[in-house]
Amino acid sequence: MRAAISRSMRLGVALALIAALLLGVAATAYYLGLPSGPSTPPTTESSEGTAPVLGYKVINTFPHDTNAFTEGLVFYNGSLYESTGLNGNSSLRHVDLQTGRVLQIYALPSQYFGEGIAIVGNRIIQLTYQTHIGFVYDLTTFKVLGNFTYPDEGWGLTYNGSQLIMSDGSSSLYFLNPQTFQRTGEITVHDGSTQINNLNELEYINGSVFANVWLTNRIAVINPTTGQVRAWIDLTGIENLTGCHCDLANDVLNGIAYDNANNRLYVTGKMWPDLFQIEIVPPLSQVAALG
Repeated sequence: MRAAISRSMRLGVALALIAALLLGVAATAYYLGLPSGPSTPPTTESSEGTAPVLGYKVINTFPHDTNAFTEGLVFYNGSLYESTGLNGNSSLRHVDLQTGRVLQIYALPSQYFGEGIAIVGNRIIQLTYQTHIGFVYDLTTFKVLGNFTYPDEGWGLTYNGSQLIMSDGSSSLYFLNPQTFQRTGEITVHDGSTQINNLNELEYINGSVFANVWLTNRIAVINPTTGQVRAWIDLTGIENLTGCHCDLANDVLNGIAYDNANNRLYVTGKMWPDLFQIEIVPPLSQVAALG
């Protein structure tokens, strides 16, 4: 004989079922890698930060190849050079800024995922993602001159005039001898007491390292001696100017190039149809007490 269930018992059972359902949803979301609540920015391990946040102004817009999964971008002697990623679609490119036309290209073998690039003299240095191999090319011909290895993943690369500076997606920046590619130093990037993770594409500009932070619309301006973030450039909304309705889970802001001769700063994103010349607002030189 089945006993009758009281109203209070029915309420208790209902609440237990709801709790179990919510727990199941949360567990499923966890194992699927989905957020179960308000998302936390992937850049920080603490909420404390001290660096000023700056805005931007778009000065000019140029075409950009939507097949270019941008991983590295350099402006050198009046020319734009780009490294693209994805296995089977990775390349090194010489690009016409005004038209976006690819003037010269070297396609990497399909096992390599192209990453950051830097130019040292008459050589282009290119990282790859998870194969622990970097390539050295002749700047003019794109002929492969050699390769080198490194222990971690390859993400971003830039050159400060004496050393290569490399990121691996962590909060660390590594300094490399540009001839032997051996590590000569390392810093941890932080804003106050907050370590900044997911450091990606790099550009050395007027004594600072500019770093895209993966999965955000911010560029960190970093003191290369101390690792302190001097300022943030918040590029929120710039992806909307492309009109491409990009897959922003993957086609994120990435690519910083600086025309030193004309003081022009360029940014783009993975498979974006546009490359933007921007100005920082206010200019970095007007921000007091940069670290």
